[in-house]
Amino acid sequence: MTRTWQAAPSVGHPLTRVEGLDKVTGRARYAADIALPGLVYGWVVPATIPRGRVIGIDVAATLAMPGVLAVLHPHNAPRLADIGEGTLALFQNDRVAHRGAPVALVIADTPERAREAAERTAVDYLPEPHDADFRPDHPGLYTPDHVNPNNATTTDKGDVDAAIAGAAVVVDREYRTPAQHNNAMEPHSATAVWADDRVTLYTSTQYAYTVAQSLTRLFGLAPGTMRVVSEHIGGGFGNKGAPARPDAALAVMAATLVGRPVRVTLTRPQLYPLTGYRTPTAQRVRLGADEDGRLVALEHRAASQTSRLVEFTEQTAIYSRAMYAADNLRTSHRVVALDVPTPRWMRAPGEAPGSFGLESAMDELAEACGVDPVELRLRNDTQAEPASGLPFSSRRLAECLREGARRFGWAGRDPRPAGRRDGRWWRGTGMAGAHYPARTAPTTAHVTALRSGDYVVRVAATDLGTGARTALTQLAADALEVPVTTVRVLIGDSDFGPAHGAGGSMGTASWGWPVVTACHDLAHRLASGEPLPPEGLTSTFDSTDAVGARRDLSRYAFGAHFAEVAVDVSTGEVRVPRLTGVYAVGRVVNPLTARSQLLGGMTMGLSCALLEESMMDARFGGFVNHNLADYHVATNADVGELDVAFVDDPDDELNPSGVKGLGEIGIVGVPAAIANAVWHATGVRQRELPIGPARAITSGQ
Repeated sequence: MTRTWQAAPSVGHPLTRVEGLDKVTGRARYAADIALPGLVYGWVVPATIPRGRVIGIDVAATLAMPGVLAVLHPHNAPRLADIGEGTLALFQNDRVAHRGAPVALVIADTPERAREAAERTAVDYLPEPHDADFRPDHPGLYTPDHVNPNNATTTDKGDVDAAIAGAAVVVDREYRTPAQHNNAMEPHSATAVWADDRVTLYTSTQYAYTVAQSLTRLFGLAPGTMRVVSEHIGGGFGNKGAPARPDAALAVMAATLVGRPVRVTLTRPQLYPLTGYRTPTAQRVRLGADEDGRLVALEHRAASQTSRLVEFTEQTAIYSRAMYAADNLRTSHRVVALDVPTPRWMRAPGEAPGSFGLESAMDELAEACGVDPVELRLRNDTQAEPASGLPFSSRRLAECLREGARRFGWAGRDPRPAGRRDGRWWRGTGMAGAHYPARTAPTTAHVTALRSGDYVVRVAATDLGTGARTALTQLAADALEVPVTTVRVLIGDSDFGPAHGAGGSMGTASWGWPVVTACHDLAHRLASGEPLPPEGLTSTFDSTDAVGARRDLSRYAFGAHFAEVAVDVSTGEVRVPRLTGVYAVGRVVNPLTARSQLLGGMTMGLSCALLEESMMDARFGGFVNHNLADYHVATNADVGELDVAFVDDPDDELNPSGVKGLGEIGIVGVPAAIANAVWHATGVRQRELPIGPARAITSGQ
């Protein structure tokens, strides 16, 4: 084989998505696109009560309907193992844990017949008293053992109370964020098929390997029996990141029952109770500072809700553990278990709502001290993580703040609120800092040199639309020193071995480590003259022993957001003509796809600030605006000019490629920047999201 060496590296240069043509021409296959002989369809029968028991299902009447093959219910469902994931314990008893929970699954020859039969299936219930009302003074609030994913519930350094009592300036405020739902374009779908004593699940998931392992344990299968394939994903934002979801488990259960391939696809309304959401939060932030705005104490307390099925505690207050210097620092969390669906991951869990609390309070501190908000944050910058004392592997927050202020035109800003009027619009500007953890997880990758001169990389990664395939292609090509056109990256298959999924902004950092290392090893073997067998020469690397070797550094990506708003004097309508984001996110593999990710994060932050709210009717225990007509998200008309920039931040302490994640930091701090800008425009403080017209001109002072 003759190796062709490329003239210039690919990493750091824009490269259009390698699968882009497949997507725009329809060749890309998503989970609900898989065609299989004998395919039938399962449709969920959802509970219509928030708590109680199922005392009867008219299975016979349903089976008599046209095209119905079977009804899966507690009396014929496969028995499942207890893997500590209550949302997957489907049809194991007659209990109803929340409204919308599956009580049966109708299987029919067409999706239309399955849906009609499911909607006509008669179910009798014995309702019980329920509680679906989250409030910050709920008597059921308790302190959990840990917060997500495995963080300490509380931290306490110094004497916060004494420091605040002696502080020259004190801010003590409460902030609220609502429940919000991930609304990816692609529906949640799973198709299961048994063949040769093995089940293959085609599903839309962020974690192919993890789902395979979870379902293997859930069904008590022999190792290697379960294969999960997720070739293309149409968005997820976290709620396709659970170890497994009900649609996946139901598809496997149904295929086992009827002996045919079964597809279960959730409707948009079914998504709301079955795939997770961002919990509402209530936060109290106390800041104490000297007259110049330098913090002497910071306290951040957060309350949230979980379900009675699984304890899922949003890590809201951990944002304050790493952001600004404070010798006295306390963070804590409390949670209440209600008769509601289980919250799950949603883009920047913890940091997204937590940054709203702290960055809003910092703006209030800047006002109280008469200090510019950018300068206030610079005065409280630190090179060591405040909670742990560990030095940062890199921290370029100050550079992000200064560059963001320059690009946005912050200099000379009049700090006085409600002083700028343009016809019927009040105008104002605001800003916020941002951070997100930079982590890696063990992953295995394989790279094979073919006799054709091409290379194939296999890793159980996931591309949510983020450009993961493209970034891995660039990393592999540079490590092999070959053109990107000779490298093909295969992902989304649990058979490729252990791999972290697309979540926690850990994807490229985790996958890139073994990909680059395996490619370097293969290139060395080829250069040394090792013969190339007919099937190709393969190198494999497992990063388990390498990941986490150094625990003496604190690793984060940092950023800064600047917003301009216009608020209608009469109606309170809020528009955002401009958003600027500047980021220090390690080495940027592909500036084209990276920019797209950050534009998406900023847009989602704008959407959270002004529009998104999942409304729970506590009387019935269900979300009432469970569709895209009533749950509003930002669209083109809502989004003004978006400006994205990077500061140089290669961080070789994290992984060999110097990569940090960037999928989530784009949302962190954006709601606070917009809320701070609304105060600057109107003089009215915004301490609760979303900032609708009424809140924009009537919220607390």
